[in-house]
Amino acid sequence: MLLPEGGEFAFTRAARRDGTRTLERRGTSLRYAAITALGVRYLPVDRQRVVLGGRTAEEFTGLLVERLPGVRGLGDAALVAWAAAETGHPKLSDALDRVAALDRPGAPQYTVEAAWVLSALAAARATGTVDVEDRLAAARARLLDARIGDGPLFPHATGPGLTPWYRAHIGCFADQTYPLQALARAHASGGGDPEALAAADACAARICALQGDGGQWWWHYDARRGTVVEGYPVYSVHQHAMAPTALLDLAEAGGTDFGGPVRRGLRWMTEVPELAAAGSAEPMIRDELGVTWRKVYRGDPKKSVRAARGLGTRVRPGLRLRPLDIVFRPTAVDRECRPYEFGWMLFAWLGGLPGGIPGALDTPEGAAT
Repeated sequence: MLLPEGGEFAFTRAARRDGTRTLERRGTSLRYAAITALGVRYLPVDRQRVVLGGRTAEEFTGLLVERLPGVRGLGDAALVAWAAAETGHPKLSDALDRVAALDRPGAPQYTVEAAWVLSALAAARATGTVDVEDRLAAARARLLDARIGDGPLFPHATGPGLTPWYRAHIGCFADQTYPLQALARAHASGGGDPEALAAADACAARICALQGDGGQWWWHYDARRGTVVEGYPVYSVHQHAMAPTALLDLAEAGGTDFGGPVRRGLRWMTEVPELAAAGSAEPMIRDELGVTWRKVYRGDPKKSVRAARGLGTRVRPGLRLRPLDIVFRPTAVDRECRPYEFGWMLFAWLGGLPGGIPGALDTPEGAAT
């Protein structure tokens, strides 16, 4: 998925629209390039160069830092700053300055991007080379305050104005994993933050309690009630990368060990109960193509099931509209793969918190491998 020039990654690698299994690269993504750098930096240097067109992860991150003056998205800038901190790039301060310029005080942000800001600041704090305490405290408070009432889950935005009123109560899976990871990392980076760790633990406990019988990490939640709004699609990246990296970071920070749910999520990748029930033998992992297919989904036009359930639960919490499950069955496969899948996978399974918490993963349940 690295483009021929070697300085950018494609947005996706997907089967051609003519129905063949020939794969083609489409678009570019600075965000996915930064996530790739975060994961690849845990490989030996010679393997880093293989993946990144002859560059190390630090050198490749340098290319991303150079592009920051033209970056307008807070999430993209935060991920580049996070990669700069993790790779020890000398222009980390410049990257953090760009994040600060894009992060308007008091303005609502998308929860995922707010979480990446906190993770970047926690990683920068851990380097001991920059003073980020005031910014980190503000980013931490913003995430904690984003929760609705006493609920443990996070909505899609940290404040009103970014999402329609009828979806303000909904948060996706990423809106849970990235904040819990960021809060766990903030706790581990600064000598302890029990409130942040407790919030991360509570969020993790809830999504694990809601996990599907086949190991599915569900797509959308009601942040007010801590319930599932819509389960599908089930994304591969959630199963083998995003859930593991967040939950393993939580365990390393001294939080609860959720190794069992991590293993159940991994098992979905090879068993895929939705496809098995439909009599399909198509695997999600395609070693011969070098991809994992992106998701199993309903095939509903314009995500109509999500829209119906989002509006329905806004009016009546807990409304399921079960006939939709009969009309739109989750048997379709999205035959594309994005580079961040493998970036987060490497980050989850090769990385970890700087130093971790001694003994946090010493129990048999903690050996989630």
